[in-house]
Amino acid sequence: MDAPHMDQILTWIDTYPLSSTLIGLFLFLVLVFLRDITQKTHTIQRNFPIVGRLRYFLEMIGPELRQYWVAHDKEERPFDRTERSWIYATAKGQNSNFGFGTTEIQYEPGYPIIKHKAFPYPEANAFIHNKDASCIPCLKVIGTKRKFPYRPYSIINISAMSFGSLGKNAIMALNRGARDSGAYHNTGEGGLSNYHREGADIVWQIGTGYFGARDHSGKFSLDVLKEKVGLNPCIKMIEIKLSQGAKPGKGGILPAKKVNAEIASIRHVEEGKDCISPNSHSEFTNVKELIQFIETIANGTGLPVGIKSAVGEIEFWEELAREMKQSSQGPDFITIDGGEGGTGAAPLTYADHVSLPFKIGFQRVYTLFQSQGLSEQIVWIGSGKLGFPDRAVVAIAMGCDLINVAREAMLSIGCIQAQKCHTDHCPAGVATQNWWLQRGVDPEIKGKRAAKYIQGFRKELLSLAHSCGYEHPGQFTGQDVEISMGMNRYQTLEGLLGYKRDEVKFTKLQDYTVFPKRQA
Repeated sequence: MDAPHMDQILTWIDTYPLSSTLIGLFLFLVLVFLRDITQKTHTIQRNFPIVGRLRYFLEMIGPELRQYWVAHDKEERPFDRTERSWIYATAKGQNSNFGFGTTEIQYEPGYPIIKHKAFPYPEANAFIHNKDASCIPCLKVIGTKRKFPYRPYSIINISAMSFGSLGKNAIMALNRGARDSGAYHNTGEGGLSNYHREGADIVWQIGTGYFGARDHSGKFSLDVLKEKVGLNPCIKMIEIKLSQGAKPGKGGILPAKKVNAEIASIRHVEEGKDCISPNSHSEFTNVKELIQFIETIANGTGLPVGIKSAVGEIEFWEELAREMKQSSQGPDFITIDGGEGGTGAAPLTYADHVSLPFKIGFQRVYTLFQSQGLSEQIVWIGSGKLGFPDRAVVAIAMGCDLINVAREAMLSIGCIQAQKCHTDHCPAGVATQNWWLQRGVDPEIKGKRAAKYIQGFRKELLSLAHSCGYEHPGQFTGQDVEISMGMNRYQTLEGLLGYKRDEVKFTKLQDYTVFPKRQA
């Protein structure tokens, strides 16, 4: 087309903008119609050209439509609207109270009731450490036999979420929130990145891929681990991941398109190639070798070392307890992840049907170690949809010393439960490496919200403890919680699960505010 004709067309478009727009739209729809009617991949589009595309669009935005327009407040999963509202309000420092009474069905089987005391612990007598009214230190010191023992400042902490699964701004926000609230931040199996170095205490998780602690051949390297621990005093503990609640017994793949130069450098893998996390460890194949691996890392770094696992077969735990009793060696802490857990991507069957729920799994493992006289020596960490005060109380009453939260922490920095984590198209910019979507997460603002969520969580947890006559939430027992067994039938948590947690020899809160420092 020559220049004069092009000028005439442009002049006509400029003179008649509405007509030219309609003609352009018509031509576009004709092209779409022709494409739809000739393609053979999508039946609906082939049979109903143009209109059929609406079906796929509505399917794509289905979770958002249900979330905002269709579902009732208590219908959505994994977190209903009232749960998300409490997290959002707490993270923003807004009023997190609810009006007009409970909307829960209190006779529904499994519903927990926390029993208050007639004479509560006076809040006027509450000890405030370092001007932080939300401070709840762990009652146990982790790794007392190690060179660098550790007492967490907070019993509520941020669970394992890797850089790669989450974007850099999300990791920075969570780390700043942990720093400002005194919580620790678990790196996830992706390893320690620069975005984890915003000032929070770090638990470095080592998974089956040994990312960040491997040599050029992909094998675990104690020397690399020791070097990084030496250069990063923020690392307080090492956690060996055996499995996780979302996909226990299965490895994972970070697709090649996500493995950019930065992630490749952090994980010690090749850029532009699938980053494969195997389903099993290569450094050990049985319980004795696992214990030896733990001791090797602990002796090499001086740090407390623990394990994280979902619960399936019980024989492993029986053997682990026996070997620990015989050798006086083994993990300093054990993180039990429930089948309710999960942040990123998992096959549906794994997410729904593999590994026991938290309460059942924890009860089976904890009682095994009790029977061997080992449970008091271990720090117990609960994980798996425990990011609310009532659920934390139940977990503590069962024997947990610490609580790890993941998805609830994601919600505090803006996650909207769009359930797009596995697609790299998280609209909130949290679980994605897309640079445009990530820019919506401001690390400074969202970091403050993460801190407020953790602090608000702890304040409400402290308030519940005071209502039940305790100074510290760690004093809760299975007698303080009753579980609905159906209409007009309640049973204590202790009676339902069939065991008593270890007796807590509590003195006063200020006695637990001495935090060992990691010295060279």
